[in-house]
Amino acid sequence: MGQETATPEISVIVPVYNEEDSVGPMYRAITGALDPIGRSYEMLFVDDGSKDESVPRLKKMAAQDPRLSIVCFQRNFGQTAAMAAGIEHARGKYLVTMDGDLQNDPADVPMMLEKLETGYDLVVGWRMKRQDKLVSRKIPSKMANWLIGKVTGLPIRDNGCSLKVYRAEVIKRVPLYSDMHRFIPAMAIPLGTRVAQVGVRHHARQFGESKYGLSRVFKVLLDLIVIKGLLHFADRPLAAFGRIALISALVAVIAGIWLRGEDYQVVAMTIAGLLGAMSVFMLLLGMVAALAFHENHRDA
Repeated sequence: MGQETATPEISVIVPVYNEEDSVGPMYRAITGALDPIGRSYEMLFVDDGSKDESVPRLKKMAAQDPRLSIVCFQRNFGQTAAMAAGIEHARGKYLVTMDGDLQNDPADVPMMLEKLETGYDLVVGWRMKRQDKLVSRKIPSKMANWLIGKVTGLPIRDNGCSLKVYRAEVIKRVPLYSDMHRFIPAMAIPLGTRVAQVGVRHHARQFGESKYGLSRVFKVLLDLIVIKGLLHFADRPLAAFGRIALISALVAVIAGIWLRGEDYQVVAMTIAGLLGAMSVFMLLLGMVAALAFHENHRDA
């Protein structure tokens, strides 16, 4: 980590993985975009287990600029884990995330900050003229964005764009795991988050190769199922779990009546007992979830 200075207003979080040629230009692009606006900021570069010269080059820059800090992973954990680590370490009032491959443009950050301060909690960038391969990146992305919008009910144009600006008190309450950084807007829905979208620039990759491809499609689909479940239970958890408890109780009663003969008495009692216990458990779970949900909103 670099030297800590006074608490900054803005924290810029940049996950990097084998981006030795990009870290220098990215640092200069960030400082070039934020120095003119006259607001205090820090830069958090999160190294996701790079095996090239990314970390040594970052350390040289951090020795010259105390605003730059480095978080290092011992191995590659993925982009979401790197973002989560950066968010955890960030000290700013406003947090900015972006990719470390120079495809996102830090020059868009001041405009996004202005948009955030008009009354939003999260500003999402959407790449207006995306400079990526059509078959392997753009077409799957369009399909994924359409599907995510249908499932979550939040019509975000470009969920995969890492360039986002958040209020710290909001994003620090959003759990991040697996590959769920692209679902941040949807995961923030239960918090009552006000979301805006703005068009941003997108550049062709200058150095290295993309670390992600079609292999992540299946992860996205699995994560989307999880997100749908979370959104379904989040708003009214007692009602949702209560329905499951009621179904379990009804099946327990039906099983007890259907298998009431002497030959099946033990089986009937066992099934009815298990389903009855499940019914009580789900009801209690719903009560706990409801308390947690209301406590979370009270602290918001």
